[in-house]
Amino acid sequence: MAPPPETVFYGPPGLPRPGEYPFTSGIYPEMYRQRLWTMRQYAGFGSAEDTNRRFRYLLDQGMTGLSVAFDLPTQMGYDSDHLLARGEVGRTGVAISTLADMEVLLKEIPLEQVSTSMTINATAAILLAMYVVVAEGQGSTPPQLQGTVQNDILKEYIARGTYIYPPQPSLRLVTDLFTWCGREAPQWNTISISGYHIREAGSTAAQELAFTFANGIAYVEAAVAAGLSVDDFGRRLSFFFNVQQHFFEEAAKFRAARRLWARLMKERFGASDQRAMQCRFHSQTAGSSLTAQQVDNNVVRTTLEALAAVLGGTQSLHTNSRDEALSLPTEESARLALRTQQVIAYESGIPAVADPLAGSYYVEALTDRLEQEAQELISEIDGLGGAVAALESGFQQELIAQAAFEKQQAVESGRQVIVGVNRFEQEEDTDTTTQSIDPQVEQAQLERLARVKAERDSEAVARNLAALTQVARGQGNLLPPIIDCVRGYTTLGEISQALKAVFGEYRPH
Repeated sequence: MAPPPETVFYGPPGLPRPGEYPFTSGIYPEMYRQRLWTMRQYAGFGSAEDTNRRFRYLLDQGMTGLSVAFDLPTQMGYDSDHLLARGEVGRTGVAISTLADMEVLLKEIPLEQVSTSMTINATAAILLAMYVVVAEGQGSTPPQLQGTVQNDILKEYIARGTYIYPPQPSLRLVTDLFTWCGREAPQWNTISISGYHIREAGSTAAQELAFTFANGIAYVEAAVAAGLSVDDFGRRLSFFFNVQQHFFEEAAKFRAARRLWARLMKERFGASDQRAMQCRFHSQTAGSSLTAQQVDNNVVRTTLEALAAVLGGTQSLHTNSRDEALSLPTEESARLALRTQQVIAYESGIPAVADPLAGSYYVEALTDRLEQEAQELISEIDGLGGAVAALESGFQQELIAQAAFEKQQAVESGRQVIVGVNRFEQEEDTDTTTQSIDPQVEQAQLERLARVKAERDSEAVARNLAALTQVARGQGNLLPPIIDCVRGYTTLGEISQALKAVFGEYRPH
């Protein structure tokens, strides 16, 4: 491969360079020459033991950051032994009911050396508390920990559905986590404001940007109202975007995202610290672009989407596996997905230049159009009273449903070609090996949970839950009493139920 060019950036005169406001071409002057993006592989299935083995395998294969998927009961605030958890334990992610599960999940993983992303929202504070307590047990302190907790509850009401409490107390949990981490874990990213699920639900690229940033505006407003400095907590905000199939539009979307967020933070909220204006983001290739037919085609789709993310300047990337339209990925498929990133990083030459698409007439026009369309939608949401009022009226949900309907019509009519689905079909090979979850996983999880409940100090659990309830009824920060509960092996479901008794439960209109 040819040596890297001496010039880092080839943009036209007048275009801000990488690392310069409004960061269109990247948030760092040297971009990937300085440091490659973090290569994450999202994993979580079955038992904590299974997922721990997968994490350690992927770390041995060169993965540079953990990304944890939790099962549906954990996301919804139910313990594995709850009636509503039956049949769902370990199915869409790892089951975590108590600190004991988290200890097994993270066994022999040096948390002070690894950046960890946790895709969790309604129960984010509880899972972060467990992570912190496990790290302390390993000898690490909260200031040493690096990673991200998704903690983006507003998009759950819009696109995903794993909410528990109404929006206002949910926002309190979000900002309490901001405050606690700002004081105790300053390297931890306190939120990953997610457009990924909005796009998976069927939105357009412009809608993904607009609805994500409208939610971001709501979080910033809530944090400012709680007395936090925009320049302090703004540095720990991060985003999570989808990478879809339109190669150039997706690369342009990321350029537009950086520019739009920088302007919002500076002009709307008065941020003066450049780090508080930077749109730092994780990206993941599109699950909705994967097909169950001709699964090897998914390798090509994922590669093109990963290229768009890298050319767009992502800070972190997960590449989906070829078999995820059929099941959770096998170990071999996860390794190939990771190797896809490594080939781009080390063999393509792309990381040698910052924003190599800068100055392209097409890409610059797409960047301008996406920013303008997103800003117009944000203004419309402002006119409705902001993101919370808009989602309660169904505004975002209706636009997403319409966009999804139009895309499906295009596929069914053949106007949008999906190779192997509505064109170039072939007889299927049914020998594809898929990941399966051992039915005994749920039973083993229930047995561990029963042991924890039998061996813990029940009186201490009751005292800690009473203290949490008292804080929830008042104005104090909820993280310290949640951490106390976790240390005493109070379950995730018990903590969630205590909060639900005070905050209530959200029912969509």
